[in-house]
Amino acid sequence: MNHEPSTMNQIGKNVTIYPNVKIGKGSVIYDNVVIGFPPRGHKEGDLKTIIGESACIRPFTTIYAGNVIGRKFSTGQGVSIRENNIIGDDVSIGTNTVLEFSNKIEKGTRIHSLCFLEMTEIGEYVFIGPGTIFTDDPHPMGCPKYKECLGGPKIKRLAKIGAGCVILPGITIGENALIGAGSIVVSDVPQNTVFAGTPAKFIKNIKDLKCKKGVFERPYLWKPYIK
Repeated sequence: MNHEPSTMNQIGKNVTIYPNVKIGKGSVIYDNVVIGFPPRGHKEGDLKTIIGESACIRPFTTIYAGNVIGRKFSTGQGVSIRENNIIGDDVSIGTNTVLEFSNKIEKGTRIHSLCFLEMTEIGEYVFIGPGTIFTDDPHPMGCPKYKECLGGPKIKRLAKIGAGCVILPGITIGENALIGAGSIVVSDVPQNTVFAGTPAKFIKNIKDLKCKKGVFERPYLWKPYIK
């Protein structure tokens, strides 16, 4: 195991950085982190791993080889990130969240603790509450064609998902939609709508939400939701 030391980066104790890993300047890697771990079927250094500048990787995070991660990336403790993920700038991943393979997460997205994603596409500035599960396989166990079936959900930009939700395979949640906490989403959600329940159903439009404190006319009258 080796890496190129940089006076611009802070590397903690017991950190393992495999060959063919590039970490941008100004990054902080805390104790007991593993970066560039070879996935099954690959040797050390087979796959390139890129992490952009100003990353903050907290203790006990494991990032497999074959990921491309943008600037200002941060993790909580104990995050697991498998191979073939593409992650944009300014994305944060909460404590004990698992990113399995082949997710695409665009810039500005916040994923809280204890979430699970696989083959999921997340747009810009999406908020995902803690304990949310994104499913990708309609016929477990062992269907030989599952990667060619529905795959993971697609969450469009500015969508907001409350805590403890379950999103079924192949579902699309539209731009600026809101999913209430504890919902099970079994069908597509149109943009600018509020869905909640088990199964999740239409509640109202985003424009009909009210600010309970009366600070704003309604929620989401601030950037990035308005320009």
